[in-house]
Amino acid sequence: MAASLRLRGAASGLRYWSRRQPPAVASLAAVCSRSMASKTPVGFIGVGNMGNPMAKNLMKHGYPLIIYDVFPDACKEFLDAGEQVVSSPADVAEKADRIITMLPTSINAIEAYSGANGILKKVKKGSLLIDSSTIDPMVSKELAKEVEKMGAVFMDAPVSGGVGAARSGNLTFMVGGVEEEFAAAQELLGCMGSNVVYCGAVGTGQAAKICNNLLLAISMIGTAEAMNLGIRLGLDPKLLAKILNMSSGRCWSSDTYNPVPGVMDGVPSANNYQGGFGTTLMAKDLGLAQDSATSTKSPILLGSQAHQIYRMMCAKGYSKKDFSSVFQFLREEEAF
Repeated sequence: MAASLRLRGAASGLRYWSRRQPPAVASLAAVCSRSMASKTPVGFIGVGNMGNPMAKNLMKHGYPLIIYDVFPDACKEFLDAGEQVVSSPADVAEKADRIITMLPTSINAIEAYSGANGILKKVKKGSLLIDSSTIDPMVSKELAKEVEKMGAVFMDAPVSGGVGAARSGNLTFMVGGVEEEFAAAQELLGCMGSNVVYCGAVGTGQAAKICNNLLLAISMIGTAEAMNLGIRLGLDPKLLAKILNMSSGRCWSSDTYNPVPGVMDGVPSANNYQGGFGTTLMAKDLGLAQDSATSTKSPILLGSQAHQIYRMMCAKGYSKKDFSSVFQFLREEEAF
């Protein structure tokens, strides 16, 4: 079954939507966005660091929301803004036929969909369920099967870009699911992201996200190591970052999300590594990559080492800090 899903995904090819389109297409997208921003409510489950700004961008595009979060306090500002807040995922499904979920782990996603008060308890036939969590691709496939039995449609659409891109509406969505439903998903996702990419069958969106975060973790550790070494060799950190960013070592971790305090403003390293993408979540994503590598017999030597480093960080008090705190971890761990 897994092999056939991969084959179907490969055969379907790649569809890509971006705000960076030729003028005529971009204009049409803008018109469609306004016309489709109907008063039909959209359900949103999980309004944490990422889900909160994503939901707000849907509001900006005119969509009334049905909100649920396991932590009621997270819903307060939506309630104050006049949006509906309900007490369970099932209640969301009862009131909305388009639902987006943004949850931390596979277990959370399973509970939200299949739990005692989950979406599937009251989901309507024909509903579109979009999961933007980063979870195990196999879990996405199993959820899709359960959803299909209820006459609804499930698509996995994990994101890349972090909290900053979520706030500005510039996320990248990697979408897996029935290709004929991509346009319907794009209508909503385009309100929250500047790039919406169709990857193939259910689970391929998760596969793309796992590969991206595997590379991100490796590049962040490499950037932290290079910056730490340069500083200890007497280089000014801002000067070193400038050199790296005009040289072949340049990467997102160095030029957009530099891990060294004082080098950049508006990033977690400038705020004691608060906010952003947590170390625990990076360790979780690397665990997903490790599991996928094992099941496909794919060597990920650096990825495995990165996984161990982030697991060590969680054990040493960095679990709630942004994953770029690996720089601080390396500075303090003289034993390395």
